Order: sequence, then C-alpha cells, then structure tokens
Amino acid sequence: MTEAPSPVTLTREGLAPEGRGRILLLACGALAREILALREANGWDHMDLACLPAILHNAPEKIAPAVREAVGRHRAAYDAIFVVYADCGTGGDLARVCAELGVEMVAGPHCYAFFEGVARFEAQAEEEFTAFYLTDFLVRQFDAFVIRPLGLDRHPELRDAYFGHYEKVVHLAQVDDPDLARAAEAAAARLGLAFERRLTGYGDLATALAARA
Repeated sequence: MTEAPSPVTLTREGLAPEGRGRILLLACGALAREILALREANGWDHMDLACLPAILHNAPEKIAPAVREAVGRHRAAYDAIFVVYADCGTGGDLARVCAELGVEMVAGPHCYAFFEGVARFEAQAEEEFTAFYLTDFLVRQFDAFVIRPLGLDRHPELRDAYFGHYEKVVHLAQVDDPDLARAAEAAAARLGLAFERRLTGYGDLATALAARA
C-alpha cells in the first residue's frame, strides 16, 4: 500500500477566539492561495489550513485515502474539520469517507463548479461540454499540471488526441489580474483553442467557508 502524503500545514494551531471553536480546513493545495485570502479578508483566525498536494488530482483514487489519514492525524487538535475538496474525480469515494468520519466537505463535482457556482455550472454544463476549464491555479501551473503530465512538451503531436474535441479554454478567474489573463490566453493559444475569461471570484468556496465562521 502506498503511504498517504502528509498535509502541509500553512497556518498554526492556536487558541480560538472566545466563543469560537478551532476549525481545520483540510484542503487541496490548488486552493491554498484562495483560502488564505478569504481567511485574512474575513478575520477567520479560528481556522487553520492544512493542504494535501494538488498533484493528487492526477491520481484521484488517492484523494480519499489521503483525506482519511489526515483527518485521523489532526482530529484530536480541533473542534471540527472541514474538507475543502469537492468530489474531484473520486467517484463518490471522498463523500463516503467524509460521511464515515463525520466531517463535512464542499458540495459539487469539482473546483470549476464551485468557483463558477454549482447551480450555474450545472445549468450550462450541457452547452459547454467542449470547454476546457482553467482556474487561476491551473493558469499559474499550466506546464506542471497540463503540458508535462500529458507529454505535450515531448510530443506536441498528441495535442489532437487530447484536445481535438474541445473548442475553447474557459478561464474561471478568481482575481482580476491582467498578467494571469494574458497567461490564460497564451495557454489557450498553445492548445489551439478559442479563449473565454470569466471573473468568478471565489464563488461557492467563500459561501462554504463563511457558513463555518
């Protein structure tokens, strides 16, 4: 059995403000920047953040076991743990593990949906099945999470095999950053696809965290 990866803790455990229980946000590393921004903006100093490696998304069958191990490791130190993952390709396994452990998780199929807003994303999903989505994290890590894992740096001729049925790249932007917008448009050009940008903000992620504040 492969050992589950250890979460990297980005905030320290401490005393919760009076009247507020200490909460651990156990999250995908791809969401760290956004969670820390929301935590700081809202003064949620009773929340700590521990992240599992974002690269687990390339092997989603490993996400649920990694979450199980991390919850077991941290549970005694916190009043509550909130799992900041959607299903993320686990085929329901993560939801089953969270239910078994008695911890909550973010609703939705993946981060594209909760940044856009799950209801809106699902309403337009049938019309956008030829869209390839990028979040701000994936724009920043486009080579590491798209180009190299698919071998397109070594075999660009595989582009059609992977993306021949896509029509556009949709950048779901969490922040209004011109440099990120240009990088996302460049990523679309590398894939030979049309480009669309939507400024979503933090979407349902902000709502989910605020509900636990």
